[in-house]
Amino acid sequence: MACQGISNYGTMQLIMRPNHETAIHRIAYFITPHGYGHAARASAVMAAVHQINAAVRFEIFTQVPEWFFQDSLSGPYGHHALLTDIGLAQKTSLVEDVPETLRRLDDFLPFDASPIREIASEINQLQCQMILCDIAPMGIAVARDAAIPSILIENFTWDWIYEKYRKDAPELSQYITYLGEMFDVADYHVQTRPVCHPRHVDLTTPPVGRRIRTPRQQIRHQLGIPEQAKMVMITMGGIPWQYDFVDHLGDQNGVYFIIPGADKLPRGPNPSLATTSPLTGRGKVVLLPHHSDYFHPDLVNAADAVIGKAGYSTVAEVYNAGIPFAYVGRPTFRETQALTAFIEQEMEGLPIAEAQFQSGSWLSSLADLLALPRIQRNHSYGADQIADFICELLD
Repeated sequence: MACQGISNYGTMQLIMRPNHETAIHRIAYFITPHGYGHAARASAVMAAVHQINAAVRFEIFTQVPEWFFQDSLSGPYGHHALLTDIGLAQKTSLVEDVPETLRRLDDFLPFDASPIREIASEINQLQCQMILCDIAPMGIAVARDAAIPSILIENFTWDWIYEKYRKDAPELSQYITYLGEMFDVADYHVQTRPVCHPRHVDLTTPPVGRRIRTPRQQIRHQLGIPEQAKMVMITMGGIPWQYDFVDHLGDQNGVYFIIPGADKLPRGPNPSLATTSPLTGRGKVVLLPHHSDYFHPDLVNAADAVIGKAGYSTVAEVYNAGIPFAYVGRPTFRETQALTAFIEQEMEGLPIAEAQFQSGSWLSSLADLLALPRIQRNHSYGADQIADFICELLD
């Protein structure tokens, strides 16, 4: 069960961003590759730190692709391709794969001392002063070996998630115990709402999502969507998805739809996006590739409502935008209960069953969704609170 050397974690590959200022501080960030939600939250934190001190340099360790951070950050950073966490294997965005998760955990945990020591040496050579962890436990192990502080940032931890599957997969018990002990030794602990398992921590913040960069009117103009028209965004959290109901969207009484991750090439109302797709002729549907030129929070802010999976980053970005959310939960994923409770208490929205989403029968509730009010948020951003906390520790 012990790890068989550094090859189990992957080969570290460094991608350098231009650095126009002398970095006063260097911080490592270990991020789980489980979806893009954790990388989005981490990006929001890094961007907020850069707003306080543009010279702070982040060294990002993760298997999340470098383009994600290039799109999200303007401050200095390095990207190190490294497997930092297993998380939970999934068959689709809505279906977990516990047997595959166990297989991967067997190869990954417990951490072997030799590769952890090598990574810690790399961290010291990079002159990092602390390690931030978005539920990647490796960062905590490396921080202890490197003799620098670790900060755990989470709304759940993996030991808590795995508890859901312990009855049917008792082999998870050893990893629940191991990871629980690992998370407990983080030097500082931050929880971000909606919190799944509230604990006594150093800081609890509002939802942490990336800020918008481009005004609503400008995004709509670029997409070819009239300012006064109703616009609905459909998203499965940035992961490509087969949307079988797309052919029925062009007949929805002038409502425009934008769907990231629905195509390999952009197409839609804007002539610069158009292709020979029959959807273009209807003029009400914009399909975007998995990685497009549009910043995801800007698309959310430009919409009048969002429909899709209730994942952390989508909930946070929709919450900050204040728009209604028709959400698809994952009943077997333990985080879902906290997310849906938060949506019901703090947001405007409607639940959609997976079968309703797949078939497109939710279209019968579209008018009700669009009739819900937009909420004007007057709150401090969670990312700003975490950034203040980090910078106080650095100082």
